[in-house]
This record gives sequence, C-alpha cells and structure tokens, in this order.
Amino acid sequence: MIRKDMKIEDVLRRFPQTVPVFRRFGIDCDQCQLSEYEDLEHGAKVHGIELEALLRVLNESVAVKG
Repeated sequence: MIRKDMKIEDVLRRFPQTVPVFRRFGIDCDQCQLSEYEDLEHGAKVHGIELEALLRVLNESVAVKG
C-alpha cells in the first residue's frame, strides 16, 4: 500500500507502473532529483493536487493484477 509519508522516489522504484499516474497528475518526478527527498503529501501540496485522489489512483495502479 502506498502511503502519504512515502518518498516519491521510493514509490517509483518499488512500483514503476506508477509513472503514468504521476504524469497524469502533472508530476514528472521520475525526472526530478527532489523526488529522493519529497514525500507524497508534500509533492501533492506543492503541485496543487488532492492527496487522497493521488493516493487512491496510485494504489489502484499497483493493485491491478497483470
């Protein structure tokens, strides 16, 4: 489960399938060095994104069985 206190880079490394979700929300953090230090809660705030919506879609993307 992806949580608001997780670092963006950790989410991207552990769940590479989340890259399109971040991009859909306008967060190109796979290209950003700050993702190593920034947690999801702060990233959502900085980008003006509703945190709960972001977390819901991120968790849905990792729950999909391939």
